[in-house]
Amino acid sequence: MKVNHAEIIISAASKKQYPGDPIPEIALAGRSNVGKSSFINKMIQRKNLARTSSKPGKTQTLNFYRINEKFHFVDVPGYGYAKVSKKERAKWGQMMEEYFAGREQLCATALVIDIRHKPTEDDCMMYDFLKHFELPVMVIATKLDKIKKGQRNKQLQLISSTLQMEEEDQLIPFSAETGEGKDKAWSTMLSYMQF
Repeated sequence: MKVNHAEIIISAASKKQYPGDPIPEIALAGRSNVGKSSFINKMIQRKNLARTSSKPGKTQTLNFYRINEKFHFVDVPGYGYAKVSKKERAKWGQMMEEYFAGREQLCATALVIDIRHKPTEDDCMMYDFLKHFELPVMVIATKLDKIKKGQRNKQLQLISSTLQMEEEDQLIPFSAETGEGKDKAWSTMLSYMQF
């Protein structure tokens, strides 16, 4: 997919701030610092539309990116080791539940996981949370360039079995450095969106 136009539309903290247009949406979820911003930037071929940060927990709102005037990427706050208070975390939880439970435009979620590590308890909870809302999930196993070719299948099997992935959900190895997995990620996303 060729991206000619990409812009951030709004950083929304609640439902009343969501964009009103009825175009399809793909949400992006994952642990803080797992590489969601790098994934977005690689997919749209832009250096830093999505801000990457060395400080976990930077995204604290739902960031809506409009792509080619046809659909939105929605970057949701990272979970895991962000240094935030319990109160702040509870607020994020409500914000995410409000979005995932009630957003009609949402077609699927890309759950971003580091291929080098076994999925965390938080990753498993997020996967189960998305399946609870009967959402299609594509798991993007990032940082593919950081492991040896011979380790790939073992790591992918570990991710799939730890998450107890359902058969219809795709597991896509991906590298923001080399772009490997990008075409597969696009074709999977586009299959969820009806233009």
